[in-house]
Amino acid sequence: MSSTQIPNLAGDAVLKASDPVPEGSLLVHGIDYSKPESRNSRAKDIVEGMRTMGCQASSLSEACEIIEEMRSWRGKHIDELEEHERKGSFDENGFQKTTIFMGYTSNLISSGLRDTLRFLAENKMIDAIVSTAGGIEEDIIKCLAPTYMSEFSAPGAELREKGMNRIGNMVVPNDNYCSFEEWMVPLLDVMLEEQNQFTEKEGKNSLDANTPFWTPSKFIDRLGKEINNETSVLYWCHKNKIPIFCPALTDGSIGDMLFFHTFRASPKQIRLDIVEDIRKINSMSMNAYKAGMLILGGGLIKHHIANACLMRNGADWAVYINTGQEFDASDAGARPDEAVSWGKIKAEARSIKVYSDVTLVFPLIVAATFAAK
Repeated sequence: MSSTQIPNLAGDAVLKASDPVPEGSLLVHGIDYSKPESRNSRAKDIVEGMRTMGCQASSLSEACEIIEEMRSWRGKHIDELEEHERKGSFDENGFQKTTIFMGYTSNLISSGLRDTLRFLAENKMIDAIVSTAGGIEEDIIKCLAPTYMSEFSAPGAELREKGMNRIGNMVVPNDNYCSFEEWMVPLLDVMLEEQNQFTEKEGKNSLDANTPFWTPSKFIDRLGKEINNETSVLYWCHKNKIPIFCPALTDGSIGDMLFFHTFRASPKQIRLDIVEDIRKINSMSMNAYKAGMLILGGGLIKHHIANACLMRNGADWAVYINTGQEFDASDAGARPDEAVSWGKIKAEARSIKVYSDVTLVFPLIVAATFAAK
C-alpha cells in the first residue's frame, strides 16, 4: 500500500455508505431572517419555523401542536347527552371539550410568569390547577407587596442580614411575609369561626376529626375571594370556578401561619381534609371526556396530575416542561413514556417533554397557542 492510499480500515469507517433516507423525512432548516417576511414574524410563525430546527426548538414546536390539539377537540353537544353523561367540561357553545389540568411550581409565581398564568385563569383556558404551597402564598403576597430583581450570586449571609429572601435571581423583603401574616391571621380567625359554627350546627365537637369543613382547594378558593385583586391567579380561579389543588399546602409560609394559629386559637384549630380533595380531582379526571396535562416544572405537581389521570386510564395529551433529568429515576425528571408504563398517559396519546426553564419558553408557547388570534 502506497503512502498516498487511504487505509482500508479508516476508509471503510469514515466513508461508509448510507442507507436510503426514509421517504417523507423532513429537512433540517430554521428561520431565514434575510427574508423580509421573517422579520415581523408572529409567535405562531416563529414556532412553526422551529419545527425543523432540531434540538429543543423542535420539541417546543411539537408542544404547541399538542396544546392546540387538546384545546381544539370537541365532542357532542350537551343536548345530545343523557343527564348522567353531563359530567365533563363544555365550551361556551355547549360542546364537550378537553379537561386541561395545569400544574406549576412556586418559582413560576414568584417570577413574572405569574402574569401569563393569570391570563390563562382569567380567560378560562384551563380547568384545574395543581400548585405547590409557594405557588399559593406568593400569589397573595405579590398582591400586598412587590418582588424585586436580584442576582443568582447575591450572598446569602448579606441578604439574611438585610432581611431579604432570595428566590433564584429575585428577592422578597421579609416585610412582605409580615404583611402576609397581618392579612392572613384575621382571615384564619374568621375561617375557624365558620368551621366551629358548622360543627355546632351538625352537633359535633369542633375537634372531631370526622367532621370535615375546609379542604385545601376550598381554603385556596377563599383566599382568592378575599384578596379581590385582578392581578391574582387565585382571584380569577375563584371568579371562574377553577379549582386549585395543593396537597402540600402546609409546606411554606401558609404552614407557618397555620402553625402559629394553633397556639393563638388553642384548643381549637382549623382542619383541612385532603381526602375530599383527592376525591375531587380524581373525579374530575374520571368525568373528563378527554384529558390534557400541561405540567410546568416537576415534583409533586407533576405526579398529582398524572396520578389523577391514571384513574381514567391515562391522559389523551401531555406536555411537560422542566429541566429534570431521568438518570436518577425521579418522577420529576421522567419523560412521558415512563408515565405510559403506569397508565397515566395513554399509549396512543401525543406527548412531549421540553427540556427548558419554563420562564424561557412558556411565554412563547402561550403567544403561539392560547393567546394567538
